[in-house]
Amino acid sequence: MEAYRKWVRDNRDYLHSFESLANGLTWLLPERFSDSEIGPEAVSAAVGIITAVNEHIIETAPTQMHVNATVPSSFPYSLCISALKNLETLIEVAAQQYYGDDKRWNFIAVTEAMKVLFRLALFKNSGYKILLEGGETTNSERHLETSTSHHKANAFTKHGGHHASGFSGDLNGHSPWNLEGRALSALSRFGENARMTSPPAWSYRVQHQHAILNPPATIPERPTLSTILSEQGHRGALFITGEVLFIARPLIYVLLIRKYGSRSWTPWFLSLAVDLLGTSFLSYATSASASRKDQRPCLSDSEKDELRRRKMLWAFYLMRDPFFERYTRQKLEGAEKVLEPVPFVGFLTAKIVELIVGAQTRYTYMSAS
Repeated sequence: MEAYRKWVRDNRDYLHSFESLANGLTWLLPERFSDSEIGPEAVSAAVGIITAVNEHIIETAPTQMHVNATVPSSFPYSLCISALKNLETLIEVAAQQYYGDDKRWNFIAVTEAMKVLFRLALFKNSGYKILLEGGETTNSERHLETSTSHHKANAFTKHGGHHASGFSGDLNGHSPWNLEGRALSALSRFGENARMTSPPAWSYRVQHQHAILNPPATIPERPTLSTILSEQGHRGALFITGEVLFIARPLIYVLLIRKYGSRSWTPWFLSLAVDLLGTSFLSYATSASASRKDQRPCLSDSEKDELRRRKMLWAFYLMRDPFFERYTRQKLEGAEKVLEPVPFVGFLTAKIVELIVGAQTRYTYMSAS
């Protein structure tokens, strides 16, 4: 197994290209959207799981773990979520073929419930950070206010060239622009230059012992739910609620479909309401208006991109019944008829519409979960 891990990490670029090609070719397999599509879906699921395992091996490489030293190693929740997402379509197809269209929603609900449990556990284990790509991507970035303060703290030491002098920031309480501060700064630079020029032999042993007793990379304590609520107040509560709503929304949608049916507007509207409510909570909790900066959760760039990605996923509501059957499908078929006489364009449009209509019959393709 270790040899395979080493091979994957040494050939990551080649594997990425090959896996992208293999995932694309699975859409061209015969009987992809027919009644007997278990075989093609099994091939697609196997390719997806292998890809997820390889990505996990690359992300947990020793160099990557050193870079992401702030994230403690734990249960591979992201890998489990990726495996479930690759298996869910196969589960749906097999359940529909062996148990019927109505009973398949029971299996889909179980799958969504498992993803909710894994995501909630990952949300708690990560220190209540926003889940990236539904938890498939590890959120190992520090929040903006932490990163900013760390950058400011290191700015003076980087300018001086050394961090070990101990005279960082304000020179232990002395202003660097008064007479005492300039004297201390000159003495510090003299000591640094002397140590660089002729370091004594015993200094290496002292530095080695200091490095053992005081490791450079320390894992910060993860915030708990009580800490977030006490420090951030109602904004922290809205932040947690908004993320939990995003995690639970697919399960709520499936349970409503089991009760009302896929052609009912009730699951469609309630699922959209949960999405809008959760996004509104997150947006308000992370906004800068009417609050001091230290009272609101600060988002990293990847977390801001994740919130934008979630808003783009709202387009899938156009592809879900009953909206798709009543409106979207009519528009697609109308465009197909208009472009049908055009050479090549009409043929290509017909194939695209056929692919969209076939994919729309599967909940897992349009779930955005």
